[in-house]
Amino acid sequence: MTAQALPPVVDTATWEQRLAELRAREKAATRELDAIAAERRRLPMVEMPDYTLEGEDGPVRLADVFDGKRQLIVYNHMWFTGKEWQCPGCTGFTAQFTRLDFLDDYDARFVIVTQGPIEEALAYKHRVGNRMTWYSTANSPFGTDVDAPPDGGFAVNVFLRDPDTDTVYRTWHTNGRGTEHLTHTFPLIDLLPYGRQESWQDSPTNWPQSPTYSRWPTAKTIAHLYGPNPTDAP
Repeated sequence: MTAQALPPVVDTATWEQRLAELRAREKAATRELDAIAAERRRLPMVEMPDYTLEGEDGPVRLADVFDGKRQLIVYNHMWFTGKEWQCPGCTGFTAQFTRLDFLDDYDARFVIVTQGPIEEALAYKHRVGNRMTWYSTANSPFGTDVDAPPDGGFAVNVFLRDPDTDTVYRTWHTNGRGTEHLTHTFPLIDLLPYGRQESWQDSPTNWPQSPTYSRWPTAKTIAHLYGPNPTDAP
């Protein structure tokens, strides 16, 4: 960053005009997101087999992961065999969700499913201070069938359960940057004058920029901040 890494200074009227122009675009984007959500509610769905996953208390049917709810959001957490610290992006993303009781009023639940063996997954959950409920699909094709295969990337999937038959349907899926609007971190950072400060972003000359991911906390840092062993400093 240099001394020139400053927005231009203008009078109040000019600033308000530029802000109004930007706000018009922001509001248009909000309306477009509303329209996309409306289309999401009209998507067809596909019936799922009767999978069995592994939970903290043993085997559990996919239909029972809903815990009596009709709707289920699943974050498929990346998992790499033998690694002490798993994906920092997945670890950081899921660390944000500490209060999910509000979903009860929407007849919904949000859980983590990973390819890691359940004992290792629960140990990792404890090590990094994760507050979500974890399940393992290590002994099931579920992860592969919902686009989160072993040693593959992360994903978000949404399911609907028919309470009369316990049949489960897949209604939505995303990965990559499709998860950004589900987090509070990037929307907050994007409000800042310097933004995410990543090299791929369109920023003015002299703005501070770093390699992509370089400002993200590592899994070990997250464990230090939220886990049970604060002496494990990065």
